[in-house]
Amino acid sequence: ADSLYVSEYFSQSAQKLSFYSWYGNAKLFHFHVPEDTVLLRWLLQASRGKGPECTSMEITVHFRHGAPPVINPLGTRFPANATVRPSYNISITLSTAVQNTTFVNVTTPAAGDWFIAAHLPQAAGRIEVKGFSTPCPYMFQADMFVLRLTDMPVLEPGVPMPHTVVSPAKPLHVKVFVPKHAAGMRFQLSSCVTSEQRACTVRVLLGSITLPQSFQRSLTCMGSTNCSLVLESPPWEKWLQIMVESLGTANASVSVEMLASFTVCRPGSTSPFLNFISLNQSQAGGRPGAAGSSAAAAGVAPHNVSSQQSSCLQSQPVVREDLDVVSVRYRLLSGAGVPVSSLSPTLLLLNLNSGMDSGGSLVVSLLLNKTSVNLANATVAACVSAASPVLSLNTTRNCSTAFSQGYPLSVSTSSAEAMLIVLYPQTDDWFLSLQLLCPQGQGDCASAEGRVTVFAYLTPCFNDCGPYGQCSLLRRHGYLYAGCSCKAGWGGWSCTDDSKAQTVGTQNLATLLLTLSNLMFLPAIAVAVYRFYLVEASVYTYTMFFSTFYHACDQPGVAVMCIMDYDTLQYCDFLGSVVSIWVTILCMARLKKVLKYVLFVLGTLLIAMSLQLDRRGVWNMMGPCLFALLIMVTAWVHHGAKRRHCYPSSWKRWVFYLLPGITLAFIAISVYAFMETNENYYYTHSIWHVLVACSVAFLLPPRDKHKKPWAWPQKLTCRYQICQNDREELYAVT
Repeated sequence: ADSLYVSEYFSQSAQKLSFYSWYGNAKLFHFHVPEDTVLLRWLLQASRGKGPECTSMEITVHFRHGAPPVINPLGTRFPANATVRPSYNISITLSTAVQNTTFVNVTTPAAGDWFIAAHLPQAAGRIEVKGFSTPCPYMFQADMFVLRLTDMPVLEPGVPMPHTVVSPAKPLHVKVFVPKHAAGMRFQLSSCVTSEQRACTVRVLLGSITLPQSFQRSLTCMGSTNCSLVLESPPWEKWLQIMVESLGTANASVSVEMLASFTVCRPGSTSPFLNFISLNQSQAGGRPGAAGSSAAAAGVAPHNVSSQQSSCLQSQPVVREDLDVVSVRYRLLSGAGVPVSSLSPTLLLLNLNSGMDSGGSLVVSLLLNKTSVNLANATVAACVSAASPVLSLNTTRNCSTAFSQGYPLSVSTSSAEAMLIVLYPQTDDWFLSLQLLCPQGQGDCASAEGRVTVFAYLTPCFNDCGPYGQCSLLRRHGYLYAGCSCKAGWGGWSCTDDSKAQTVGTQNLATLLLTLSNLMFLPAIAVAVYRFYLVEASVYTYTMFFSTFYHACDQPGVAVMCIMDYDTLQYCDFLGSVVSIWVTILCMARLKKVLKYVLFVLGTLLIAMSLQLDRRGVWNMMGPCLFALLIMVTAWVHHGAKRRHCYPSSWKRWVFYLLPGITLAFIAISVYAFMETNENYYYTHSIWHVLVACSVAFLLPPRDKHKKPWAWPQKLTCRYQICQNDREELYAVT
């Protein structure tokens, strides 16, 4: 009946999309699909602004179940030993229409976390000054509709259950619970009869759909004969959804009988009591009674060895140790060395189902003790899989389970080390299965045993993104995940792709250009001191110092030197740059000293406040510049009206000083605002330093007429001097 179905709606706020340069530019949406969901529908809404700067754009949307999607829009290389499977993605095009609505349907989806990541194409690399241009806003919103069955029938293991498929439009949904240690499952369908007493044809779908890869199993049954399907290593402790749909006529109902049976694997391991004693010993160290406990554990060991003949796996206890956000270490209670035999696989449980573990990288490293292997050509095969372990390593080399594909590893005497990196592991119980494989013709394989040292941990970023990357912790509502932001031309998921990397010589050249170009302020400082503008010279010295050391600390490569905190250096550099422009223009206005110095201090305080509010805003520089220019033009008009001729009056001042200085300033602003990119930053920004410093030297006004040049011999010697009275122009001998 229709009343058995319940529809639910989940929505998240829209996000502004960004052009892609690293994973932090992708906008993530996190949803949770409830149990017994039979239909999932995504409503994807994309829109753009209406301004002339908005052009047609292609939005890429990625889907994944269990963890954020692993994407590679730039086509860069992943780190060695990393396993990468392409994500499922679609493209949404915004051309003439301002808005685009797209639906994506998923039937019988897997319950749990689902993630959507959306982004624009690759970033152009141009450095845009905030305020000079208005970027087009591209918005994206994802909504989720689910259709859930409220009372899905439960198929009990070993009990035949008759059911009826009403019509092809209304398939039958049932579920069965897979117990722990289930090695296999057998599903059987029999007694298939239609309401018209004809041979029936039905299709059975076992499992749920997961993206990017779906391992849903299909079975088509025709006639009244029995048909069955055997599943190896079904997912442990989970509900398995089964859908039966009729392929017959529209009006005919179908009656079937279903039966599910499991093959249970008997594990062989130490008792939980001994595991608890080992845990206490490893945490508390030696204490009275520890020797007796060790003896008790040693007494049980022969029983475990003999039980390998009757058990299908050997379980090793593992302790999960949470270190930090998306940071977990797994510790074996029996020590780092894991015994591995050929009779049955050794199993390690890696718990990653806390809901906050899928945003990092799972690293599993194996090291074979060569002296522990009795056979020269023996190999230890390993599989890392989610939801259920691989229990047949001696026959299945591809690490596949019933509904997932694991990751294979192997170590031998010739290659004793192996490593696996799983990027963004899905939220689930992960298993590491190890088994000793012997070459054919060696009869003593049953008694052979090897020891493998296992290191397993979850880290936010593998190798902390290396020397040319920065590991950033990203957040979407309450969900945390990590990504690498690369620099110095390096790329890739963990900043290991050096195809476009800068050489060390290029990095040193960039550092030298960006730092030494600030020495061009020395002529401006010399001119200011020579003309008695000591306050202005102090500001230029401050700007030169902090700009030099800010760019020495701001470098992406190895040529880096930070004399203090990076944020402090950046703030002082920006403050000195804007204040230098402010005092230079006010100095050109030829104001009275008291008024000029009051404006110096007041303007510096206001600039410091505005930079604290928005450090990269264009009006933090343009605002003081325009206000200072207004003051300068007003003062020049006043001087010209008072003298009844143009001010400055000298044509030489205009031709040889003002016009070159203004030209250099306009060229500097054009380079800073429109020409800088990530690739040419180190020389275009160096040109900006040179042009600004040279323009200051040209624009500084001449000294006051009543002040003579610095006369160091007259100031340092003792003799009679002729003093001048500036007001009365009288001379006296002193």
